Amino acid sequence: MVLTFDPFREFDRLAGQMLTSPVPGGSGTAMPMDLYRSGDHFVLHCDLAGIDPGSVQVDVDGRVLTIRAERTARTDADVQWVRRERLTGTFERRLTLGDGLDLDRITATWQDGVLTLTIPVAEAAKPRRIAITPAPGRSSLTAEPDAAPTIDGSAAESARP
Repeated sequence: MVLTFDPFREFDRLAGQMLTSPVPGGSGTAMPMDLYRSGDHFVLHCDLAGIDPGSVQVDVDGRVLTIRAERTARTDADVQWVRRERLTGTFERRLTLGDGLDLDRITATWQDGVLTLTIPVAEAAKPRRIAITPAPGRSSLTAEPDAAPTIDGSAAESARP
């Protein structure tokens, strides 16, 4: 077995921990999320386990969506901590939304510690079919089930297998 030495492996691991850990005081911590498109809307699921839903705030300012939540620390006087890994404080996530979204119709729901935002695509941004009308003085473009239209408007037999 051959082992290769990577002098940056430990540095990368430590840098990753530092960049994903909260700043002292709890502000600016990333929240894990999933974002996907389903039909004519986008869905964002954000994990906020252990956070009071009343502390969650969702704002849109211009094209910036901000999700803010707070997890308070347990303050029982008779508690002696053995290990404390669950982060406390204020958590915030900001996303810049692209054009073509209907920002006035965003909805938010909460279930089992997961915040779900549904962001509809604006009507103007949805794909649509453009109807073709014949120019004045030209015959209309029509097709019969077994015939394909031709440039002059007459039907030609289609080659079906």
